[in-house]
Amino acid sequence: MGARIIGTGSAVPSTCLTNDDLAGRVDTNHKWIVTRTGIQERRVIRKDEALLDLIHAASETALKAAGLSAQDLDVILIATVSGEYAFPSTACLLQTRLGVDNIPAFDVAAACAGFVYGMSVAHSYLKSGEYNRILLVGADALSSMVNWGDRTTCVLFGDGAGAVVLENQSNDRGLLSTVVESSGALWQLLHVRSGLRQTFDQAGEQEPDWGIQMRGPELFKVAVRALSDVTKKALEKAGLAPEDIKLMVPHQANLRIIQAVADRLGASMDKVHCNVDRFGNTSAASIPIALDEAVRAGKVHADDIVVLNGCGGGLTWGASVARW
Repeated sequence: MGARIIGTGSAVPSTCLTNDDLAGRVDTNHKWIVTRTGIQERRVIRKDEALLDLIHAASETALKAAGLSAQDLDVILIATVSGEYAFPSTACLLQTRLGVDNIPAFDVAAACAGFVYGMSVAHSYLKSGEYNRILLVGADALSSMVNWGDRTTCVLFGDGAGAVVLENQSNDRGLLSTVVESSGALWQLLHVRSGLRQTFDQAGEQEPDWGIQMRGPELFKVAVRALSDVTKKALEKAGLAPEDIKLMVPHQANLRIIQAVADRLGASMDKVHCNVDRFGNTSAASIPIALDEAVRAGKVHADDIVVLNGCGGGLTWGASVARW
């Protein structure tokens, strides 16, 4: 028994912020941003919009793609650090939106690695036979947690939600392995304090140390090393090697990180699906948004070996390997 993805979906805000838009706010320019990150634009929520709406839309799309209704689900799991409430969980709020009850619904918090952590939980549940169908959503709105006067962070983040439906199946297709790791000792490389959030269109001054704090150069080195190593571990656990990869769908943090990890794995960039140029870093949403895009573009085929990997605050990182 195992876990197979049978439906995908995604949703992003309608508001698009280009690099030129940001150049009107902070001391930056299009070339500076693209050279360092690969990002050209990102989607962001406004003060009258809710991340839960995107989560709901992505979930409905994934359920439709799977040919199921919410009543067919056994578990609702959301990877996010952007919940509107400390409690209840965002998963419980989605549960009532979907009109289902009496099934477990809970959140997983691992920042940008959240979706892979969620895959680990879903894989364990389905492989054990305890549950048959799980809705897993990755969603974040980190644009509401940045200091819009800090050019090193405000250019990076976008918002969105991506969802997958996983089903317990007895064939050799589906998730083959998942490896997740963390190092709390490195927490200061990327963090944000709980508290006030502010969307880009809200007025107000922010303190210099308000919002997401990041040590970019150090984080870059750790991310490349950690993602390369954990991907190799997940492949080895599945009895595979890097040359078996048909498609890699990484966390869309930075194009240079993605390219460096691909290089370490000996994978050409034509085997990597990237959309960081159009969406920026959407944290836990980035892998499922990119996966949904790749599936709908016909880039994923039956029996393909697909790798999902990501690194985020914690620091946390992980990789999943699936036979599509």
